[in-house]
Amino acid sequence: MSLCLVTGATGYIGGRLVPELLAAGHDVRCMVRSAGRLRDLPWLARAQVAEADACDPELTRRALDGVEVAYYLIHTMGASSRFAERDRLAARTFAAAAADAGVRRIVYLGGPAGDERLSPHLRSRAEVGEIFLRGAVPAVVLRAAVIIGSGSASFEMLRHLTERLPAMTTPRWVSSRTQPIAVRDVLRYLVAWAQVPGTVNRGFDIGGPDVLTYADMMHGYAAVAGLPPRLIIPVPLLSPRLSSLWVGLVTPVPASIARPLVESLRNEAVCGEHDIARHVPDPEDGLIDFRRAVSLALAKIKEADVATRWSSASTPGAPSDPLPTDPDWAGGSLFVDHRSRAVPASPEALWQVIEGIGGHNGWYSLPVAWKLRGLADRLVGGVGLRRGRRDPARLRVGDSIDFWRVEEVLPGRLLRLRAEMRLPGLAWLELGVARSGGRTIYTQRAIFHPRGLLGHLYWWAISPFHNLIFGRMPVNVAAAALRQERILS
Repeated sequence: MSLCLVTGATGYIGGRLVPELLAAGHDVRCMVRSAGRLRDLPWLARAQVAEADACDPELTRRALDGVEVAYYLIHTMGASSRFAERDRLAARTFAAAAADAGVRRIVYLGGPAGDERLSPHLRSRAEVGEIFLRGAVPAVVLRAAVIIGSGSASFEMLRHLTERLPAMTTPRWVSSRTQPIAVRDVLRYLVAWAQVPGTVNRGFDIGGPDVLTYADMMHGYAAVAGLPPRLIIPVPLLSPRLSSLWVGLVTPVPASIARPLVESLRNEAVCGEHDIARHVPDPEDGLIDFRRAVSLALAKIKEADVATRWSSASTPGAPSDPLPTDPDWAGGSLFVDHRSRAVPASPEALWQVIEGIGGHNGWYSLPVAWKLRGLADRLVGGVGLRRGRRDPARLRVGDSIDFWRVEEVLPGRLLRLRAEMRLPGLAWLELGVARSGGRTIYTQRAIFHPRGLLGHLYWWAISPFHNLIFGRMPVNVAAAALRQERILS
C-alpha cells in the first residue's frame, strides 16, 4: 500500500477521503495550515499531520517526503480578484515540490472543462489541472460538475431552493444540462487512483448516469423528499451576481460561495468521455443515479450522520487570527463584555446546553435580534445564520455554527467561537463552565478587536444592544441547564 498525502483535509471532500484511504489500507499524511483544525476528528490517531501552506516551497517539500500519491484538493472560493493568482502559485509550488520529493502521482479534483465562456473560478480550476498535467509528476485530473452528497454546497443549495420555494422564477442556467455525480462515486474514484499502475497523465470527465438540467434536479429532489411538484418559471434577466444574492438569501450558502456555483451552472457540463472506466471499472451495480444519491444524502441528514459539510472549510474572507488571550496583549484596542451566573444545575447539564447552542436550539436571547443580525450579514454577502450545525449535540474544533466557527472545545469547561460574519474587526464568543464554592457557574465573554475607526464606531453603536443580547443569555442558558438537569435525573 502507498503513503498518500491529502491536502484540504479540513474541507468537504478531503475530510471524507482520509478515512476512506485509511480503510483501504493506505498510510495517510494530511497537509494542513493548522494542525489544530484536525484535533477532534475520529481518524486523526491513524494519520500523520504536516503543517504547510501550498505556497511555501520548503514546508510543502517536507510534507511530501516519502509520499507516493498526493491528492490536491485545494480550491479558492472567495471573491478576491487575486484568487486565480494564488491558485496558480500554489499549484506550481506543489507540482515542483512533488517532483523534487519523487512523488509517483498527483491526483487533482477539479471542475468541468469547457470553452472560453467558463466562469473565472472554473477557468482557474482548469488552469490548475493543466499545471499538473504539464509538470514532471504524472497527474490524474478528475473533472466533476455537481457533487450530490449530504453537506456539499451544491446539494445544500439544491435542497434549500427546492424545499423553501414551491414556486420560483429562475434564471436561464436552470435549463443548462449537467451530469451530477454522487459523492460516494467521487470518493471511489479518488481512492482507486492510489493503486492504479502505470504512469497515466491525463484528465478524465466523471459524472453519474443521469444527464439533467437544474430544473430536472429540483423536480427530482422534490419527488425523493416527498414534496409536491415545484413550479419553475425561467426568467432570462437574472445575472449570476443577482442569482447568487438570491441564493444567498434563500439557502445557507452565502453569496460569496453561491456565485462560483451559479456561474459554473451557466455552461453545459456533460461528460465528453468515460475513459476512466478503463482504469477504474464501474461497480457491478453501476454508478449511483441522481435520485438514489439524493436519497442517500437525505438519510445521512436525517440520522445526523454528516461527516463533513461545505462549511467545514473556512469561509473566504473570514478572520483566522487566534484569540489574543494574553492579558498584556499589545495588538491594539480590545473590547470585552464579560458576564457570569450561578446555575442551579450540574456542570454536566450546563455543558450539554453550551455544546448544543446554535442551529435549531438558537442562542438563548432575543431570537429576533439574532435573526436580524443574520439577515444583515447575508445582505452584505456574509454567511448569516443558516449554516446551522454539523451535529445537533456534539462539536469539534473547526465546526461551523451559524455565523461562528468553533476555535476551541475543552469538554465540560470551555467553548470558544470565532465570528465569521462580516465585521470591521475580529470577534469571539466564549462560553464556559466553572465551579465556585460548590456551585456551578456559567461564564460568558464577548470579545471584539476593532479594525480602524469604523471598528470602534461599530462597537459603540451596538453597545446599547448588548444587554438585550448578551445580557439575556446567562439567564436563559441557566434555565435551559435546569431543564436539562431534570431530564438527566
